Amino acid sequence: MRITLIENFRAVFYAPFYATAALGAYEAEGLDVTMRMSEAAEKTLTTLAAGAGDVSWGGPLRVMAALDKDPHGGYAAFCEVVGRDPFFLLGREPNPRFRLQDLVGKKLATVSEVPTPWICLQQDLRRVGIDPSTISRAPARTMAENAAALAAGEVDVIQVFQPYARNLVDAGAGHIWYAAANRGLTSYTTFNTTRSFIEQNPDAVLRMTRAMYRTQKWIAAHDGRDLAEAIAAYLPDIAVPALAACCNDYKALSLWNANPVMRREGLEWLRDAMLAAGHIRTRLAYEECVDMRFAEQVVREDPPSL
Repeated sequence: MRITLIENFRAVFYAPFYATAALGAYEAEGLDVTMRMSEAAEKTLTTLAAGAGDVSWGGPLRVMAALDKDPHGGYAAFCEVVGRDPFFLLGREPNPRFRLQDLVGKKLATVSEVPTPWICLQQDLRRVGIDPSTISRAPARTMAENAAALAAGEVDVIQVFQPYARNLVDAGAGHIWYAAANRGLTSYTTFNTTRSFIEQNPDAVLRMTRAMYRTQKWIAAHDGRDLAEAIAAYLPDIAVPALAACCNDYKALSLWNANPVMRREGLEWLRDAMLAAGHIRTRLAYEECVDMRFAEQVVREDPPSL
């Protein structure tokens, strides 16, 4: 079966999605998958209803936001790939004993390209008794601009993902204060589609999920260098040694799921963060947002790695 898969945007933490294509996992499952880049991250999910594609990947945040606006929208996540937060806080000076309270009084540059990192960091702050509105934030800029601002001494702390964190550390221009993955489960990236597509194409959904699970097994059994070499064509602007280091950093943080089943507590943490930030108004139930039947089935089947 032919599937059009809408890519959210290009990023290192999406490595398992590139690996699934690069390693031939879809073909091994009898699927002909064409990847197409989304015109904008905020439209990746909703373009499915307009017929631009069959399945997308992106944050379950988008699923919950869409269902908050339209409870009958019919979107669902069916396979989790990134179960932890891929962002870091970096400061100009080392801070090995960092606490979130250390952000008080500092100039913090947060991510402007997508909403999830700041929504999640706000929740971290609330959980230690800090009102996020008391944090001094720099004007909205890109992560690349914020990385340059940190190196130039214009801000104290920045929020970025890989490879910005690794590049700054290697250059001696920044020091990792906090890896958000260490907070624990935070449902971050899933295969998403409409419930009508699932109902009409259950075998295709099962095969896509199985392809990802087989890729997840391969990633677990290989180091960052092997993964970097497999996906290098998708991230040509990053040298393979640097990409390998980023992949190893993420593997050490258990960023990527070992299997495609989304844990309830990961989604509920994200939902509660969205509610507290005013990003949604509805306390959506796990079952309203996901369909894990296929993920649970492939785990029971226990297919071989690629």
